[in-house]
Amino acid sequence: MALALALGRRGAGRVWPNPNVGCVIVKAGRILARARTADGGRPHAEAQALALAGEAARGATAYVTLEPCAHHGRTPPCADALIAAGIARVVVAAGDSDPRVAGRGLERLRAAGIAVETGLMEAQARADLAGFLSRVERGRPRVMLKLATSLDGRIATASGESRWITGPAARARVHAMRARHDAVMIGGGTARADDPMLTVRGMGAVPQPVRIVVSRRLDLPPEGALAASAGTIPLWLCHDAALPEAACAPWRARGARLIPCAVEGGQIDMSSALSALAEAGLTRVFCEGGGGLAASLLGADLVDDLALFQAGLAIGAEGTPALDAMGLSLLAEAPRFALDRCEAVGPDVLSLWRRD
Repeated sequence: MALALALGRRGAGRVWPNPNVGCVIVKAGRILARARTADGGRPHAEAQALALAGEAARGATAYVTLEPCAHHGRTPPCADALIAAGIARVVVAAGDSDPRVAGRGLERLRAAGIAVETGLMEAQARADLAGFLSRVERGRPRVMLKLATSLDGRIATASGESRWITGPAARARVHAMRARHDAVMIGGGTARADDPMLTVRGMGAVPQPVRIVVSRRLDLPPEGALAASAGTIPLWLCHDAALPEAACAPWRARGARLIPCAVEGGQIDMSSALSALAEAGLTRVFCEGGGGLAASLLGADLVDDLALFQAGLAIGAEGTPALDAMGLSLLAEAPRFALDRCEAVGPDVLSLWRRD
């Protein structure tokens, strides 16, 4: 199962809207086949492993990180494929809470006379599949917020200079984090100020995450890098649902996908936005700010994981803070996170936090 989980993790950021599942088929103490869900979500891990094992799969054991599907989509159910292949035993790490499956896959296997065991390394499996499970169970993607700041929590000087607060090693780690998410998200202010590409670079030929910009009025640079690449690298724009078509049409013509969202208090309601992104299939979103978007997500309790890169320099109170005002008057109202781990990344420090 540990090998199946390791295989599944390789699919993070590559298989949405499907879960990043791993499967290992074993017989008489020998591994016959191993596979993960393919990029784009098809074929599933079980189908690929069974194809590799062939007739040798008859009488074997399949270790699968998530309950095999039991519904017909673009491909037949994996539970049926395991039965047809003559698998004798299936060991499943975690159950699938998708209502189209939710125990039906296990029932179908047992009804066919297959021995089924569940719960092996379940906690690790649920952690690896947290994005998919969040989309199914909470109706929104799992969100990681990344902040890169000075020691005193600043992201730019008073003049707006921000490149680079952290060093090359930290920036390389950020690209690796992007690659493990379905999408990278920024606010309109950051898009206007930096016009970033938001792509994964320096890691070879990898699938690029969806690039999301939250901009109520779609007042973004019309000739910038994001606009120019919208037809070749996915660009999704979360905007005010009441925005007139005249404001939307130019971006649609460039190839961007428009996501209409509710507005509350003059800002995009991020609960509405994340629900729409889940509906579109996203399971894990990597938010890179800026301060307004970060504060909105934190204030609405929508941040699951926090990655804080801190550089060993101080900028001072006149610099730009990492977070905009959140309107808190009591410490009890502040979102609180629990430290997961802390490590040196080049000359900088990375601390990873989870919602307490």
